[in-house]
Amino acid sequence: MLVGVPKEIKPDEYRVAMVPAGVEALVEAGHTVLVESGAGEGTGIDDREYEALGAKIGSTAADVYAAADMIVKVKEPIGPEYQMVRRGQTVFTYFHFAASAELTRAMVDSGAVCIAYETIQLADGSLPLLTPMSEVAGRLAPQEGAKFLERPMKGRGILLSGVPGVAPARVVVLGGGTVGANAAKIAAGLGADVTILDVNLERLRYLDDIMPTNIRTLYSNTHNIRQVVREADLVIGSVLRRGARAPVLVTRAMLASMRKGSVIVDVAVDQGGCFETTRPTTHHDPVFVEEGVVHYCVANMPGAVPGTSTFALTNETLPWVRRLANEGWRRAAQNSGPLKNGLNVVEGKVVFQAIADQFGMTYTPVDEVLA
Repeated sequence: MLVGVPKEIKPDEYRVAMVPAGVEALVEAGHTVLVESGAGEGTGIDDREYEALGAKIGSTAADVYAAADMIVKVKEPIGPEYQMVRRGQTVFTYFHFAASAELTRAMVDSGAVCIAYETIQLADGSLPLLTPMSEVAGRLAPQEGAKFLERPMKGRGILLSGVPGVAPARVVVLGGGTVGANAAKIAAGLGADVTILDVNLERLRYLDDIMPTNIRTLYSNTHNIRQVVREADLVIGSVLRRGARAPVLVTRAMLASMRKGSVIVDVAVDQGGCFETTRPTTHHDPVFVEEGVVHYCVANMPGAVPGTSTFALTNETLPWVRRLANEGWRRAAQNSGPLKNGLNVVEGKVVFQAIADQFGMTYTPVDEVLA
């Protein structure tokens, strides 16, 4: 199979979907890898490093898309790429379809086979390709929140740790999954007073057992969220519904009750966000202010640290890329429940229920397209 790796063109995206070790593994398995020139620059990988391990270098994205049987990316295709995706081609990336009707319709119209990293799910319910970037985003969230709490950055001028005689900042984390647990751990390590909310009591019991003493757990409901955000200096949104839009947990009215200069970091922005006022931002222009509250809603947070996140991601994606290349998408999905779970759009049909429901589109059961 010819596997194509284009350069990411989403604003301020510096990751790349394959490192030289991945090229070597695919070439050894008998596949051809075509990497767009400059694709690895953001991560510090030169074209020559790819070539040394057997990759071919394509001059342009159009060259890569035109030749490849399968495209492997980090982020979803955006406008200029829509027309390059073609019928029968497999595209393997983070799609987050539920956040964009435009993207969903473009991929339906393309006739491509769209396999989403974020919906590949193992039998135990875990999401292996979402986990590494959730770890990165979770650990990055308090770091960004601390930065924008500084007064020159429009924040309240609060130090997360406080100092002797001055109380630490109050940090609220919505969601106790991978993002939330990592965010809480880092915020607590910086000395903040942390509250983490979740609807899963077993998860809260687990977090209560393993987390530092400056983290408390609280059951997530509207009343409790309203109470804690009012006093928060930093609120981190980290809720997830697999393949579906994130639930809106903090309304504009709740936001208006927060102190001026408080900060929110909405890690769930990729799936639409869990704050009513969320809209996507970029690393170049990361914040805006609504109701006096600083909003950090960057839709590709791990892209800021590609030297870590590229390698963390490709450690997880390579085995799945190799299987798709070896077997083809149809046989691989027939033989692998997790890959079957990753199918979102197949040759013009929406095969993931939550996406069809989100946009009022016709849903086709995945087994029908695999028959």
